[in-house]
This record gives sequence, structure tokens and C-alpha cells, in this order.
Amino acid sequence: MNHNETNAYLPQDVEQALLVGRVWRDDGPALVAVRQGEVIDISAQCDCMADLLDRDDAAAFMRRAEGESLGPVATLLQNSLAEPQITPYLLAPCDVQAIKACGVTFAVSLLERVIEEQAGGDAAKASQLRAELNEVIGQDLSRIAPGSDEAMALKAALQARGAWSQYMEVGLGPDAEVFTKSQPFSSVGFGARVGLHPASQWNNPEPEIVLAVDAQGAPKGATLGNDVNLRDVEGRSALLLGKAKDNNASCAIGPFIRLFDERFTLDSVRQAHVTLRIEGEDDGFLLEGESDMREISRDPLDLVRQTVGAHHQYPDGFMLFLGTMFSPIQDRDGEGQGFTHHIGDSVTIATPALGALVNRVDRSDKLPPWTFGIRQWRAHQR
Repeated sequence: MNHNETNAYLPQDVEQALLVGRVWRDDGPALVAVRQGEVIDISAQCDCMADLLDRDDAAAFMRRAEGESLGPVATLLQNSLAEPQITPYLLAPCDVQAIKACGVTFAVSLLERVIEEQAGGDAAKASQLRAELNEVIGQDLSRIAPGSDEAMALKAALQARGAWSQYMEVGLGPDAEVFTKSQPFSSVGFGARVGLHPASQWNNPEPEIVLAVDAQGAPKGATLGNDVNLRDVEGRSALLLGKAKDNNASCAIGPFIRLFDERFTLDSVRQAHVTLRIEGEDDGFLLEGESDMREISRDPLDLVRQTVGAHHQYPDGFMLFLGTMFSPIQDRDGEGQGFTHHIGDSVTIATPALGALVNRVDRSDKLPPWTFGIRQWRAHQR
């Protein structure tokens, strides 16, 4: 892997970026920091990402923590993209944190969730429903602040026409949708294959920024995530959200967590432009999309506050997917059928401040089962 290829996967200002992550070594997982192009194993100084994020001096600590060099970051990225992966390779950068996600935080994705619901998981009905809904709503939902008087007036009008929905409620009402995406240690990292439930025939990636939040509810950094989405399963019933979201390898996070500092702040997240590229292995299909964080309907801090507080605590911290405006409607397998994944698709999610998260698509039941949980991690620490 040459220098330019490496740079494509790392922040554009990588020499100034404070990057921490986790890798799999021959003897198990290790906490690492990236310094001057080298990957340093700092596990002897701090073996848990949640502990590192809880430190008041997290940035200063990762700059000075001593440890063994695992070699150039370029080699680690190359190892992670190999099939099978070669040790050491990147894991998801979180460990014991809860993995939470916010849905319907953009007007475009709100409409697509309503379409999924009304289509009952049938992709063939989506195009007609999309046109009908645009006519019924008749206004730009991105201009309406959730929970505002204007939003409540629209709710009353749509209820009168029988057009209100549970997705409208979390998109325009006062309360955000916050759900559990997957379990601690279950996420896969950069280069790994992501999984689709074998029953799904209508699905897509969801390119998102993910906040790394400490035990006190303070965002300490950010990374990229792919919230693999089964549109047909969730569209049949919102009560199938768990089946739609939490499957083997259905959550990818990485490549690294970038800690907040004077160069990279929460405002950087608010201004971020996230791109998506899907390349079909079997059909040469290409789809490119984007998600502009400036279009988000709820501020990231508001989403954090709705997740944690006096009403709910996370003593190990949490990772919070902030949602996406990307909902692909480009036909792939036939007119009116919209987009769905094929096995072997390459998915690249990127933004200049965080680099790129790259994964290939496979079936959840064909991928290695998730076996390394909290007890295995504790045994390794001993």
C-alpha cells in the first residue's frame, strides 16, 4: 500500500490528529495510539478504551504513553484489508461501551422510514409511495424544528388526513429515536466483512458519524460507522427493530477514534460532509451518496442529552451513531425496485477529518460467529 492509498483512509491532517483504536494481535486485543505514522500498543498503560476516554487528560495521555511499536499505520491498514485479515489488524475502536444509535435525524431519512412502513417491507411499492407522500406533506421537512409549534401544527394536519406515523413522531416530535444498535465488543472494524441477515432482500448501508461519549455523558471524540440497515425487516414492523439492526457483523465502526482537541471539535462534527461509495463485485454497480451533517434536524449534543442524563446512565460510556440523510433509491436489479446490497459489495464511508471506513458485504450466517465477549476480554486482561 503506497503513501497516497494510506492517506485516503486516514484524516487529511493525520499528523495533527489524535487517533486511538484497538487492534487484534496474535495474543488478543490491544489498545493503540497512532503517533508519527507508527501504531503504538499502549495497553500496558491503559488496557480499556472506555478508561482512556474517561480520563480528563486523554489527549495528553495518548501523546506520551509508552509502548511497543506495531509498525507503520500503513501496514496495519493493509493487514486489515487482506482476506483473511493478517495480525495485527484493526478492530472496532470501542470495547465495553454500549453501542447506541439515533434514527430519523434527517428529513430525507424520515420520509424513507415512512415509506418503508407503508410499503410493509415491499421494495416494489416504494416509488409510488414516495410520490404520494411528497404530495400529501407538501413542504420541506428539513426547515421544521422537531418539537416546535410548527411541527406540532403539521402533526395535527397530517393526523387529520391519516398520514401521521410513528416515524413522523420521532422525526418531528420532541423525543428522538435512540435504540441499541448492538452489544459491547460485537462491532467489526476497518476492513472486516459486514453482515446481512439472510432473510433480507431490501437493505442498505447507513454512513454515519459516531460520537465516543464517556461515562459522564461528555463527547470525547468521533469516528465513522456503518449501521447496516434491513429496510424490509424494519418496514414490516417497528417491533422488529432488534431483528433488523442487531445481527452478526451488522455494525462496523472505525478506523480510529479521533479525540477532540483544539483542531477537531464538536463543531467539526456539525460541519462534516460524509460520503458513501458502494462498488458491486458481481455487477460493476456504482453508487455514490453523501450525508451533510449541517442538515441534521437535532444537534448532536441534544442527541447525547436525550441518551444519557438523570433518566439513564452508562457507567462504561457509549458510542452514539448520529444518523444519516442517505437513503438510496437508485434502481439496481430492476425498474422500481430501488437499491439493495449484493454479496461482495465494497462500502466506503469517508469524511476528511476522520478518514475512511471500508468494509465488504456478506451474510451474517456465513461470517465467523461473534465469540469474543466481555468474559473473554476479562480473561485476556489477567
